[in-house]
Amino acid sequence: MISNYRDHAANERTYLAWIRTGIALMAFGFVIEKFDLFLRYMTAVSQTHIPNPGPRAEGAGLVLIATGLLLTGFATWSFLRNRRMIDSSEHLLYRGIWPNLMLGAIVAAMGIFLLAYVAKELL
Repeated sequence: MISNYRDHAANERTYLAWIRTGIALMAFGFVIEKFDLFLRYMTAVSQTHIPNPGPRAEGAGLVLIATGLLLTGFATWSFLRNRRMIDSSEHLLYRGIWPNLMLGAIVAAMGIFLLAYVAKELL
């Protein structure tokens, strides 16, 4: 049996959840970016005018993709650090709260931005 198996399994589940979240952010950013290109193409080929979302949609898509990449990098770093801490024989304190809070704040800020953007377009 693997020593500290339950702790390692929990660490791996957490890592996979962060990876899934990073992939979702990157995919959502890609969809926003491609939808903006789709709207530009439709405006060019159709006779009707389709409102252009402007550079904000491009920026939002790129920010989501970059945040997904950063989140994936952070998740890998955190996974490896926690793995070393689980296997360590010395008494260590867990100090992983600030990076998690910062990433949560970044994702929340992006959500607020997207909410404001969509609300502005609807009103």
